[in-house]
Amino acid sequence: MPATTVIGTQWGDEGKGKILDLVADDADLVVRYQGGANAGHTVKVRGEQFVFHLLPSGVLHKTKLNLIANGVVLDPEALLAEIDELTGAGYALDGRLFVSGRAHVVMPYHKKFDQVREAARTVKIGTTSRGIGPCYTDKMARNGFRLYDVVDFERFRRKLAAVLPVKNKILQGAYGAEPIDEEEILAQFENFSARLRPFAADTGGMVRKALKEDKNVFFEGAQGTLLDIDHGTYPFVTSSNSCALGLPAGAGIPPQAAGRIIGVAKAYTTRVGEGPFPTEGDGALDEALRKAGDEFGATTGRPRRCGWLDGVALRYVSELNGLSAIALTKLDVLTGMNPIKVCTAYKIGGATHEDFPADTALLDGVEPVYESLPGWDDDLRGCHTFDDFPAAAKEYVAFVEKIAGVRASIISVGPGREETIVR
Repeated sequence: MPATTVIGTQWGDEGKGKILDLVADDADLVVRYQGGANAGHTVKVRGEQFVFHLLPSGVLHKTKLNLIANGVVLDPEALLAEIDELTGAGYALDGRLFVSGRAHVVMPYHKKFDQVREAARTVKIGTTSRGIGPCYTDKMARNGFRLYDVVDFERFRRKLAAVLPVKNKILQGAYGAEPIDEEEILAQFENFSARLRPFAADTGGMVRKALKEDKNVFFEGAQGTLLDIDHGTYPFVTSSNSCALGLPAGAGIPPQAAGRIIGVAKAYTTRVGEGPFPTEGDGALDEALRKAGDEFGATTGRPRRCGWLDGVALRYVSELNGLSAIALTKLDVLTGMNPIKVCTAYKIGGATHEDFPADTALLDGVEPVYESLPGWDDDLRGCHTFDDFPAAAKEYVAFVEKIAGVRASIISVGPGREETIVR
């Protein structure tokens, strides 16, 4: 089964969009298997920049088939806006984009619940207010709308009449919020129903058929492993399994079909929103990395928190996902920094730990143990092969490979597709 899975190894924003766009050259199918419009993948091609929240990164390759699988929660308004943008840019999607009819749909009241619940929390989660968590909640409570329910508009009308009064009662009674108008939803979703009907399909069946036919399939995760609902820094996580373990259920494939697993790792570490961040820099380092790396969220625009590479977390994520290789991104951002530090252990309560704690509440009191490496001043964006790197950059890559336990088979030295070294 010739497949490749690409996942994030940190708290998202690792540069998966660029790597996915790069490896999609060899794909027959590109499959997005989890998350929602709270994710953002930025891809730059020939001077054009695209930010995808739901569309698979393969849509820029005009001969590739792209699937949004059942593990994704679908915001119809966001998806149609992306389709319209790509169509306007000359990338027709008819016949090469399909969406799982089993995918759950983000409803207007999901976004409202996201907002009022975050406002009511004493400890903020840092939600994007895109309705992702409430949509996954309804999915698990067996009270959600799937795309199949939306494209059959009469079915949608009947189901909404049963569900919405209960949602409004909770919004008004528990949060003092204004109710959601049923007629407004119906008018909006009548348009969504008609426009999305041609895209609805059994994507799981399509993927399994492609694998049987030895097609090249690329699976695309959103966010990063440290945001995984089970294995991340709970409760400051997303609402789905954002590591490779979520792939079989999210795409509708057998576990052994994941194939080669590439973990995308930024050469330093960033995080958006709340939650623990052991290697977060002081004001000067944080600002220097943010400025050099243009570290602002693709979805929210919020400035990212920045710090040195967390090797403890990278080792944990590599083992958890069974990585085959890593793609090391934004190595060029470290140019001019000397020394460069990497966290190799944590001090917790006076004891040194090399393992990432299962009780992530312990991360609040972590003191990172750093190893310093020499920096370099050469501009890596002019390098076309690994041999072109200065010795210190080669040493840094080798150090990261040792921590991850796998080879850095792809190294990004700039935002453009061409600014990539494949080893």
